[in-house]
Amino acid sequence: MMSNIVEQIKLGENKILEFKEILPKNDSIAKTAIAFSNTSGGKLIIGVNDKREIVGIDDEEIFELQDKIASIIFDSCYPNILPEIYILNIDGKLLLVIEIFRGNLLPYYLKSDGKNNGTYIRIGATNRKAEYENIVELERQKRHISYDEEANYDVSLDTLDLKPLYERFATLGKPLNEQKLHNLKLLKSEYGTTYPTNALLIVLGYFENCTVKCARFKGVTMELFIDKKEYRGDIFTILENTQNFILNHINLRGEIKGLYRTDTYEIPEVALREALINALIHRDYINKGRDIKVGIYDDIVNIVSPGSFPNTITAGDIANGRSEARNKVVANIFKELGLIEQWGSGINRIKKICKKNFLQEPKIEEQNDFVDVEFFRPKTSESERFVSNTVVKPSDTDNYGQLRTIANDYERLAKEEQEILLYLLDNKTISRKEATTLIGLKNTKTYEILNSLVEKNLIARDGQGRSTYYKLLKAVGNE
Repeated sequence: MMSNIVEQIKLGENKILEFKEILPKNDSIAKTAIAFSNTSGGKLIIGVNDKREIVGIDDEEIFELQDKIASIIFDSCYPNILPEIYILNIDGKLLLVIEIFRGNLLPYYLKSDGKNNGTYIRIGATNRKAEYENIVELERQKRHISYDEEANYDVSLDTLDLKPLYERFATLGKPLNEQKLHNLKLLKSEYGTTYPTNALLIVLGYFENCTVKCARFKGVTMELFIDKKEYRGDIFTILENTQNFILNHINLRGEIKGLYRTDTYEIPEVALREALINALIHRDYINKGRDIKVGIYDDIVNIVSPGSFPNTITAGDIANGRSEARNKVVANIFKELGLIEQWGSGINRIKKICKKNFLQEPKIEEQNDFVDVEFFRPKTSESERFVSNTVVKPSDTDNYGQLRTIANDYERLAKEEQEILLYLLDNKTISRKEATTLIGLKNTKTYEILNSLVEKNLIARDGQGRSTYYKLLKAVGNE
């Protein structure tokens, strides 16, 4: 236990740890006890200075301090908080540890200030006075319900277009009806009237903050941006659009094996999608003034989601596979649609996928009242050039101008056309038979695609009959 405490002290103050060199004022102790009780619990350690150095406290005062702290917490806090107070001897220096556990009678507050003004929560390494929305959320937590489970009485069900939701379930052979919407807690009936729940409004993108803002910045700062997009709509469309935005702005590695080209993104799609899903289903939707932000820099892909980890768990719990959904209904919808494989596996899965692809482990941290995810982009060696999301070694082509022009046209081409052009970059020529095998279509359709590329002045036809082959047009590289 002592070694564990020493390691925690080295890491510094955080959501569940606070240091004091000497006993603080009465109200400071009470506020910390309340904040810990309302959030994830924690330890207040007396005898550690601001430099994280163990200075200890006077052993003659130790028992008097224990009694004083217990009295302060009992007299100042409501409902009653029962701390565990104990002494630790670290290399001959005494520490007084006040351990507070998360309470069940939420919210806890200062008796003298009342619930509305005296409730405190832990944000990062600080105690903050709770806003009205925080207090309401604590009361929900006491009843073991989530915000998205509650009926929304301000929105009429007839004004909502449920088509995106019906289509998603129908695609998987799970047709929806009103009863199933009730079972999924997307609808709630009271006194003969049916209301949408907040979960339904979140899934449909009804709320103003159901938005993801994306930006591709030049360099490693936010000073200049290259591209910006803001995505609204149903949560599934937002997920797909956001993922596509990221993929369009990171690099694609191509490798030819025989007739086939294998393309992989520098950051695995599965890891990015998992992180985006986590951001969408676990974010704090109560605060209407905040949204998810995605930033792509030369060195990282950054996903910032409003809201800290759920109060009942810590970063260590999540790393160990413990799962706690802030938005239980929304999370269950994603599970029903197969977008979540297994509860509690997301973060570890992201890390394993990146490790398997020889990438630096992503940084996933709770910072104050948001969760920050950083994927580290691999550095490009001097022997490679990145052009329009494709990594090409200098030996792959003698005419860089050809490659540049094809890359500029790349996005507007059909997938099969792209595959043929990318193959030609590495192999110089392609026959009709090779093209048919490459794109997996019938002969007639393959010939149509080849002719289309000829008409677009991207490739040239040479030879006759069975000896016909295609190559990149020599004039392609000219401006």
